[in-house]
Amino acid sequence: MKRKGKWIVGAVLSAALIGGGTGIAVSATGGDDTETSISGPALGKASAAALAYTGGGEVTDSEVGDEEGSYEVEVTLDNGKQADVHLDKDFKVLGSEVDGGDEPNDKD
Repeated sequence: MKRKGKWIVGAVLSAALIGGGTGIAVSATGGDDTETSISGPALGKASAAALAYTGGGEVTDSEVGDEEGSYEVEVTLDNGKQADVHLDKDFKVLGSEVDGGDEPNDKD
């Protein structure tokens, strides 16, 4: 009887460890929301195009393969708002989104 009880406890603990490990693996991968930052010479070109479009600010993030274009550059504007500038493969501006709905070069 004691032996059977130990086996059940061992099986429950093993299942908990396996289940917990699976949960950690799933949460660590984050699903399909992986982003690749722009790097190398492309980062310089994309940043220059985005900053020229916004009229200044600071590049705070970037992404290759954005859903709205080939590149996305996040710019923190002088007024503190964030603009996401979407670029095509030739670094031409396709459009942008700004916190609060303003255009990037509107000065508040």
